[in-house]
Amino acid sequence: METLLIVGCGDIARRALPLLGRRYRLCALVRSLDPELARFGVEQIEGDLDAPESLSSLAGRAERVAHLAPPAPDGLRDSRTRNLLAALSAKSGVMLPRRFAYLSTSGVYGDCAGERVDETRAPSPQTDRARRRLDAERAVSEWGGSSGVEVVILRVPGIYAADRLPLERLARGTPALRAEEDVYTNHIHADDLAAIVVAALESERASGVYNASDDAAIRMGDWFDLVADHAGLARPRRVTRADAARAVPPELLSFMRESRRLSNERMKAELGVRLRYPTVSDFLASTGIAA
Repeated sequence: METLLIVGCGDIARRALPLLGRRYRLCALVRSLDPELARFGVEQIEGDLDAPESLSSLAGRAERVAHLAPPAPDGLRDSRTRNLLAALSAKSGVMLPRRFAYLSTSGVYGDCAGERVDETRAPSPQTDRARRRLDAERAVSEWGGSSGVEVVILRVPGIYAADRLPLERLARGTPALRAEEDVYTNHIHADDLAAIVVAALESERASGVYNASDDAAIRMGDWFDLVADHAGLARPRRVTRADAARAVPPELLSFMRESRRLSNERMKAELGVRLRYPTVSDFLASTGIAA
């Protein structure tokens, strides 16, 4: 049985643990020991991606790596990913991973004016957050190409689940854009994303970049309306883009400046993914939540 190293053992990794535990010996890089991971039988390696000297024990530890940790909160380069790659290949003659899966963001595409976007689209990130992700993608791809490691990159849109819906935003009454100025947004349920990560680690055809999105692309305001209706909350008022610039928090406003409709055909064809929730509506209908 191969060993899998998980870097970034947050919500998505934990959702995947029951599947991964049947396939691999599991170890995880953690900043501090976690009793919950111990209950899953995960060997924990204490270390910090921001402290390269703490990563010396990672070399040769695993045949496969799932890198799910976010980049640092500032700058244009992802030093955390670069520190991880350096640690994995620091010792000559030590086994390198066979496969390395990296969780990136669809934000690397930037604004696509609502066009349909597949993996051949050239990245054009428009925020520092997305630029750091693209830097990580390039570092991982270059490292894999030079070292012979199979690299799989998942470009992820907005992640949602029962406990990851914009209910607080709706309760605050934060406005949405009026229909004629609204943008297309894309989503993936957290359980489906966990299954996609497993497929990225296991599929024999997996190689390169995949849009890890569901089947639907809806306007952002329609997404908020849909959640509001099912949660029994008021729909957000619709405002012009100029009014939104004065009323919407800066981070959310940055998402309102980008519009794209992701194609997931390559993911389904090559990774063999069958989505549990092809659309947000499918998920909401399954919850029993009613307006």
